[in-house]
Amino acid sequence: MERKPLLFLINPNAGRTDIRVSLLAVCDTLSRGGYDVIVRPTTRAGEIPDILQEWHGKVDTVVACGGDGTLNETVDAMMHLSPRPVLGYIPGGTVNDFASSLGIPKNPLAAAETIVNGTPFGCDIGRFGNRYFSYIAAFGAFTEVAYQTPQKPKSVLGRTAYILEGIKRLPTLRSYHLRIETPSACVEDDYIFGMISNSTSVGGFKLNGKHHVSMHDGLLELVLVKNPDNILALNDIINSIVTQNFNSEYVHFLRTSRVSVTSSDVVAWTLDGEFGGAPQSISIEACREALRVIV
Repeated sequence: MERKPLLFLINPNAGRTDIRVSLLAVCDTLSRGGYDVIVRPTTRAGEIPDILQEWHGKVDTVVACGGDGTLNETVDAMMHLSPRPVLGYIPGGTVNDFASSLGIPKNPLAAAETIVNGTPFGCDIGRFGNRYFSYIAAFGAFTEVAYQTPQKPKSVLGRTAYILEGIKRLPTLRSYHLRIETPSACVEDDYIFGMISNSTSVGGFKLNGKHHVSMHDGLLELVLVKNPDNILALNDIINSIVTQNFNSEYVHFLRTSRVSVTSSDVVAWTLDGEFGGAPQSISIEACREALRVIV
């Protein structure tokens, strides 16, 4: 059997210790599956594009092992390559929304088996200006929690660490006056939160119950939350999110292939849980089936 080169990118600081414990067994599984495994641990943020450029044309499969941040950096770098390798993913972070959406096992050995025995799936990828994201771009309430929560609490407490950090920030919530334009709609209002996603799971919470999210339809799901002007409005927002009724007075939902967001002020964004910059105007669109992911 002809052996195939595989570039294995691992973030040794990802949230779960079982990844480091299982690393040898994971590499053994990939090797037994016919791959020559080239292991490259990441030593700093922003290193993955350099590694992928170094190995471009030499490997057909790239495996990212780490959390959503590692995945985001890998996806963004791969989207700038032509031709693009196939992507395998071994989730090693705290929440792992992308893996949940695609049914990729969270157990490292099971995820490695998926890479060996699975098939490539043409997955939509989001474009945010000249950057790319795997499953979500968001602004407003609590979005900075994902990239400002310290790593140690994330490793120990998991999703609870994000919730605790979010509660601490309740008194500082602010709204943004935004103009939102899609091919089918244009709205302008004050919003405390917005997300453009391609995922059945955000923050570890399932979103697919009523809305049948597809990962390869060329559409992104847009959720906007208006600024509540009283306690009843806040209750309405909470109820809408819990029940996934995203067409209330304060919470709006729609699907779109592209959207532009404009503000008179800078707006901080998160891309896959990582800081995505603070532009006053940004265009976001779906790149249909742009990346092949092994599932």
